Amino acid sequence: MPLRGSSLVSLQNSPSPHPLLPSNSFKNVLSPGTLAPNRKKLSVSCRRSDYFDQQRFASPTPRDSSFASQPPGGPAVQSSRVFVGYSIYKGKAALTVEPKAPEFTPLDSGAFKLSKEGFILLQFAPAAAARQYDWNRKQVFSLSVPEIGTLLALGGKDSCEFFHDPFKGRSEEGKIRKVFKAEPLPDGSGHFFNLSVQNRLLNVDESIYIPITKAEFAILNSAFNFILPYLLGWHAFANAIKPEDSIRSNNMTARSGAELEWGR
Repeated sequence: MPLRGSSLVSLQNSPSPHPLLPSNSFKNVLSPGTLAPNRKKLSVSCRRSDYFDQQRFASPTPRDSSFASQPPGGPAVQSSRVFVGYSIYKGKAALTVEPKAPEFTPLDSGAFKLSKEGFILLQFAPAAAARQYDWNRKQVFSLSVPEIGTLLALGGKDSCEFFHDPFKGRSEEGKIRKVFKAEPLPDGSGHFFNLSVQNRLLNVDESIYIPITKAEFAILNSAFNFILPYLLGWHAFANAIKPEDSIRSNNMTARSGAELEWGR
């Protein structure tokens, strides 16, 4: 928008002050806002660069995402894929622990429903040499939400065991057997994690042990406690809550049991 005369100053008809005169001789020489009779008004127009608008409103390049910060049904903004995990390295084996995001299914109404809970992926790799591990021989085990809860409730002298058959209920049932055990160390300093895998399809029969100290187990418990609501998809529900959604009509006639309970 042109700027007209808002910053113009003019000289009065009085003679120009000599540069050696004292500063008080300049009084009334400059009079802001007063235009000289014979002076022409100047205007300045400013045009903002189109490049700024292009950069501001340009859509980001879509990228794959895992554990996206936006809930289902949120703005169509793709976030960067983020890989996180916790690794434990010991003399005979290494263990990495990684969270995997839940899955959602879109509904006809435009909402989303949890279709598959997230899980924790355990990856065991046997040692190949000093401080070297053979990840080509790694064995994996997926901890479900209930199994994570069992580990969180594990005491210092407690043990637990989980059995998985990836082909359970199918024609290949029994061809792959996985058993994960968490047992207390004899000296009480932590737990042994052991994964035994029998794979008849690949002719593999392997058992990998790794000791987990109390400190390492505490770190795992803290990470599991933090990520558990996200594996259940509750973060998406919490992020999708809007104040206007809680407004109820005054002429509502049918109320659910929960509403009746909290409305007492």
